[in-house]
Amino acid sequence: MEFVDDSKQIVGFDIDLMNAIAAAQGFQVEFKNTAWDGIFAGLEGGAYDAIMSAVTITDERKQKYDFSDPYVNAGQIVVVRGDDTAVTGPDSLGGKTVGAQIGTTGAFAIQKIAGATLKEYDSIDLAMLDLANKNIDAVVVDTPVAADYVLNSATFKGKLKMVGKAFTDEYYGVVVRKGDPTGLTALFNAGLKAVKDSGKYDAIYTQWLGGASK
Repeated sequence: MEFVDDSKQIVGFDIDLMNAIAAAQGFQVEFKNTAWDGIFAGLEGGAYDAIMSAVTITDERKQKYDFSDPYVNAGQIVVVRGDDTAVTGPDSLGGKTVGAQIGTTGAFAIQKIAGATLKEYDSIDLAMLDLANKNIDAVVVDTPVAADYVLNSATFKGKLKMVGKAFTDEYYGVVVRKGDPTGLTALFNAGLKAVKDSGKYDAIYTQWLGGASK
């Protein structure tokens, strides 16, 4: 959804979508590369106006923050090694050690699976590396993130695969402080509709996530 490329530029689905929305609505946007474990504290402290970083909209988060309209559906999916035939989805994770990024909905989903042992990581690439090295049995992560590692990563392509279907129904949204003091969500929501109506959204989705957006 967002990453730093070889030219040290922040790129990805979130970046292209926000840039398209900014262009449609006539505002300028600046992106800041921020570690996940401090991203919400930074918002609360006024370091930036909003978070657009694959943040799942949850009831718990909505108690503290406001969200834009959902901009992509990103349910959790299971990733295993390419030669694994035992794990076919979440129902076969009992007795397995399963990795996820700390504090994410993937970690929360694993905790609800009977018999599964959660192992948390500071970043999802560390979980994928442990999986490839046979230190854990599976990883649970948002579908778009899984697709990027499985289909596009030079390190993991051909070594890992997604199994089953997304087993949660989750949506990403832009996060702002309660009360939306900068009025960003109204601009974003109007721009999101315009970008979808123009077909630009589908082009961005296909470029970064593959397939169709619906």
